[in-house]
Amino acid sequence: MEKTYFDALVSSLEDAAAFAQGDSSRARVVEVETADSVPEYKAADVARTRKDLNLSQRALATALGVSTRTVEAWEAGKNDPSGPARHLLYLLDGDHSLLERLTAR
Repeated sequence: MEKTYFDALVSSLEDAAAFAQGDSSRARVVEVETADSVPEYKAADVARTRKDLNLSQRALATALGVSTRTVEAWEAGKNDPSGPARHLLYLLDGDHSLLERLTAR
């Protein structure tokens, strides 16, 4: 039985090496479609979330890994959060205790 696992591992490594060299004929592609269930965050949403968390703009920026100017721009309606920042805002909205984990040093 060990030989079977070893042979499968060797075969997988050979497939990976071939793919790395440009041969995609042995590659498997799995596509998964997901719906983005994270809502958009507009200026009022960002300000509300920040105030609910009792944070300054600077503290929220630190927790999200963005600049203070970015948070200022969001709250002024100049830009909307996207990508990871939007997802983090969504998570913080649902569970304020996550803030401790984001800011713990």
